[in-house]
Amino acid sequence: MMKSIFHTHKKSVSGAVQVDKIMLWVATIITLTVFILIFSLLYVILSKGLPKMTLHFLFGLPEEIDAGGGIGPFLFNSFYILALSLLISLPIGIGAGIFLAEYAPNNKFTEFVRASVESLSSVPSIVFGLFGYVVFVEHFEIGFTIIGAASTLALLNLPILTRITEEAIAAVPTEVREASLALGATKAQTILKVVLPAAIEGILTGISLVACRAFGESAIILLVGGTSTSGVMWDAHPLSEGGTLPVHLWYVQSEALVADAQEIAQKASALLVFIVLFISFSVRFPLWIKQQITTSKKHNVQ
Repeated sequence: MMKSIFHTHKKSVSGAVQVDKIMLWVATIITLTVFILIFSLLYVILSKGLPKMTLHFLFGLPEEIDAGGGIGPFLFNSFYILALSLLISLPIGIGAGIFLAEYAPNNKFTEFVRASVESLSSVPSIVFGLFGYVVFVEHFEIGFTIIGAASTLALLNLPILTRITEEAIAAVPTEVREASLALGATKAQTILKVVLPAAIEGILTGISLVACRAFGESAIILLVGGTSTSGVMWDAHPLSEGGTLPVHLWYVQSEALVADAQEIAQKASALLVFIVLFISFSVRFPLWIKQQITTSKKHNVQ
C-alpha cells in the first residue's frame, strides 16, 4: 500500500516537473520573440534616420517649402516643456505618494482618493489635452503656449507619479521604520533619511517612465501647445507657441509641403526614439551600478 502511494506521488511530482519545464520553454520563446520584434523595430527606425543626422538638422530652423530645414526650435521646446512639466509634477506627485503611504488614515476617504488616482492614471492623454485646451486656450485665453502644454503634461504625470511613489514606499519593510524610530528618529527624519533612500529605485524608475511618456506625447501638445514655434531658437518665453518634436513629426508626415518631408520624418523618428532610450538608460544605468556595488559588498562580507 505504501509502495503504491510512493509511486503515485513520484509520478505526480515528475508530471509537475515536466509541466514546469514546458511552461519555462513557452515563456522563454515568447520573451525572445517580443525582444526580437522590439529590436527589429528599433533597428529599422534608427538605421533609417541616425546616419543622415547633421548638426544643422538638430539646431537649424525649419523651412516651410525649401528642403534642408532643421528642427531646432521643436527640439528645444520638447526638452523645455518636459523640464517644466517635471518641475511642476515631481514635488506634488512624490509628496502625495508619501502622504498616502505614510500619513493618510486608513478610511473610506483615503480609499476613494486611491481609487481616483488609479482611475486618472489610466485616462487617455487626449482627455487631458481637451481639459488643457478648455482651461488654458479658451478660459484663460492665453492661446497655444509652452506653459499651457507643460501644465497639462504635469496633470498627466501626477497620478502615475503618486501611485508609483506610494507603492515604492509601501514596499519598504516595516521593520526598517521601526528600527529608525527605536533609535530616536522622528517620523519625518525616518521618511527622509531611511524610507526614501530605500524606495529611491522604484521612484526613479517611475520618474523615468513619466519623463519618456511626456517627451513622446503629442495629443496634449497638439491641443494645448500648438503645431509650430515662435521661429526663434532658444526661445524660453513661457507664452511662446509650444510645438514639440512629436507634433512636428506628425505635421511633416501629414501636411508639410517641404520636398524632403520623408527624410525629415525618418530623422525625427530616429531622434525621438534615441532620446527616449537615452532618458531611460540614464536613469536605469546608475541604479544598475549601485545594485552591482551593493551585491559585490554583500559577497565580500560573506
